[in-house]
Amino acid sequence: MKTLHTLLHRLTWFNLPAALLLGLLQRTPVLRLVAAAADRLTGAPLGAVIRAATVSAASLGAMHTLVGATTLITNQASPLAANVGTAIATVAFGINGPGVGQPGSWVVGGSIPPGLNFSGLTAPATINLANLVLTGTPTTSGNFTVTLQGWEDKNRKGNGSPIYNYVINVATGVVATPPAFTGHPAAQTLPAGGTATFSATASGTPTPTFQWTKNGTALPGATNATYSLTGVQSPDAGLYTVVATNSAGSATSNAAQLTVTAVVTLVAPTFTTQPAAQSAPVGTSVTFSAAAGGTPAPTFQWLKDGGPITGATSATYALASAALTDGGLYTVVATNSSGSATSTGAALTVTAVGPAPTDFGRLINLSILTNAGPGASVLTMGAVIGGAGSAGALPLVIRAVGPTLGTAFGIGGVLADPVMTLNAQGTAAPIAVNDNWDGSVATRAAFSSVGAFVLPTNSLDCAYVPPVPGLRAGGYTVQVSGTTSATGLVIAEIYDAAGAARTTTTPRLINLSTLAQIDPGATLAVGFVIGGTAPCRVLVRAVGPTLGTAFGIGGVMADPGLVLFSNDTGLQIGANDDWGGGPALTNAMSSVGAFALADPASLDAGLVVTLAPGAYSVRVSGKNATGGTAIVEVYEAR
Repeated sequence: MKTLHTLLHRLTWFNLPAALLLGLLQRTPVLRLVAAAADRLTGAPLGAVIRAATVSAASLGAMHTLVGATTLITNQASPLAANVGTAIATVAFGINGPGVGQPGSWVVGGSIPPGLNFSGLTAPATINLANLVLTGTPTTSGNFTVTLQGWEDKNRKGNGSPIYNYVINVATGVVATPPAFTGHPAAQTLPAGGTATFSATASGTPTPTFQWTKNGTALPGATNATYSLTGVQSPDAGLYTVVATNSAGSATSNAAQLTVTAVVTLVAPTFTTQPAAQSAPVGTSVTFSAAAGGTPAPTFQWLKDGGPITGATSATYALASAALTDGGLYTVVATNSSGSATSTGAALTVTAVGPAPTDFGRLINLSILTNAGPGASVLTMGAVIGGAGSAGALPLVIRAVGPTLGTAFGIGGVLADPVMTLNAQGTAAPIAVNDNWDGSVATRAAFSSVGAFVLPTNSLDCAYVPPVPGLRAGGYTVQVSGTTSATGLVIAEIYDAAGAARTTTTPRLINLSTLAQIDPGATLAVGFVIGGTAPCRVLVRAVGPTLGTAFGIGGVMADPGLVLFSNDTGLQIGANDDWGGGPALTNAMSSVGAFALADPASLDAGLVVTLAPGAYSVRVSGKNATGGTAIVEVYEAR
């Protein structure tokens, strides 16, 4: 029996996985095999048992024989590599060698890595058990050395093994964090047949995976951060959420409602009721009404003389107290997603209370500040004298000022010696040609009567005052160039010099215009003055493209835009880039006899507006800083 005990103490341990090692530690704690002993026991029943155990153990793993030595045996050799945040594989420990056999107790010492435990021990201590195991998830990085000693009996009694060092190296790992949504899917309302796309974003370590759900049920294959549905129908409506998951947990997004609406046949707006023309005394209320059908229901925008009225966006537009300046042509545009329609124009005539004004509102001055010179740089101004029911002649003052702009106003680059020619429309011979003004008392008095600035007696500026009674009804042109080939800055002016109070039967300036070459990036400033005591409705145009298509003029400004300012207040009154063919402008052009802008899509500009007496300026420039020839016109448009 003693021989058997000795042989059993000489059996070696096997390097096995933890589960198998623990099983062998529990069942065959001190298997030893010495070849000679095995030979001697071959014929004995006990020898057969040992051979069977040996064969069984050998089938589980490689056998390590350390005869005569007491060694620590384990399925994970020292040093053990581990990572913060990652659970280690179970490590089993046993003792192989004489004297101890299967331990009855263990002494664990040294430094145990935080998060790990030796059969429950997280700090140095003695534990009474045979099979010691290491488990857990490291929480702190570092290199840790644990001491292990096995004892034959419980509580460190009997034979003890040597003290073994077991090293555990814990590397910094990635700390897992549960998912958190940084972007939630948004609710959507779509017509049947549309495409719905839901998107979400979530943080977390490791990167989370996604699973979309509809009404709480997982959608097969919907495992991306974005989920799309094409050709949606009523059954697709519902609440959509997405669940983000990683090893640290999961989170569910906010629910996004998908609403699927029936397909609606779109119908462009059409007017069923047009606004009606009205006449009202000053201070009374005026209401315009219109009605339009369409699918979806249209919205409305009222316009006066082609310009939108701020806040006038219902089917009716009301003026609580009409003023003379409210007179004009009113239209309304109905719009929906299928198109738009413009109503017919409704004229509003506002009449003054009491006798008609004795000083009729009218154009009394046009002035242009620009460069002029020979050839294509010749500055041309036009003026038309007339008025329905008027008769007689109109006194005028016409000037072209260059040198005095420099001497009196400090302006540089002026035209040093301008020349001015006046022609009646359709007549080749000029009415007058002026190089240097005459400096006479009568001419200076005419300047004073119209409020024009003084010219030095011997200046090289131009001025012409037609003999009394002035110029009769008709059209006239004024051309300004220079006596040399030089080009320079000049201001050309036409004044109504009648002075006395005017009525509808006295002649007046009903059209003032200028044809000029505008340099790229430059702005042409055209000033005009409304005189009298009553408002005057005017048509303002800046025409470039139609000069080329209708009259064959080359080098025109391709896309002019105009802005209208009040010189008295400095405020912008209106602006237009492309005239658009609206009824307010079309009707106004026809009523004043202006040449037609035949193409509603042309890039010419126009504006109709009612102005109180005062000074105004039209500023014309090319879109995208382009230049070219353009004609700027101001018409009386009653």
